[in-house]
Amino acid sequence: MNKIHPTADVQTKKIGQNTQVWQFTVILAGAKIGENCNINCQVFIENDVKIGDNVTIKPGVQIWDGVTLEDNVFIGPNVTFTNDLMPRSKVYPEVFVETIIKKGASIGANATIIAGNTIGENAMIGAGSVVTKDIPANEIWMGNPAKFYKKINHD
Repeated sequence: MNKIHPTADVQTKKIGQNTQVWQFTVILAGAKIGENCNINCQVFIENDVKIGDNVTIKPGVQIWDGVTLEDNVFIGPNVTFTNDLMPRSKVYPEVFVETIIKKGASIGANATIIAGNTIGENAMIGAGSVVTKDIPANEIWMGNPAKFYKKINHD
């Protein structure tokens, strides 16, 4: 059973079981959201967005068309995604650039993810980092622009 706060505007019917949506969140009709997700307050999710199972999205995040969050992803507070590399008012691209956050990846608070990049499985992005290129699996990246910090050991 889903728990959707009465102040949330959830237009999609494609939402998995046991997903919780907090207050003042807007989810547009085309979005696909998996099971057992926790979507915190003041989040905006556009139409062409795919969110897997067991995803946590903290407050103040906007997820734009073209973004995919695979299973077990953590998105920290105020993470910023982009989907247009040359934005102009009232000028829209024919197709928005695709961004993929792979299974088990975590993105720290206030990080910015530039459109068109893939963050690999189990990768971690440090708080405040700016991701300008693909991030390999099982690595920690930090800074502006984000740079390799170290490998993640799974021992």
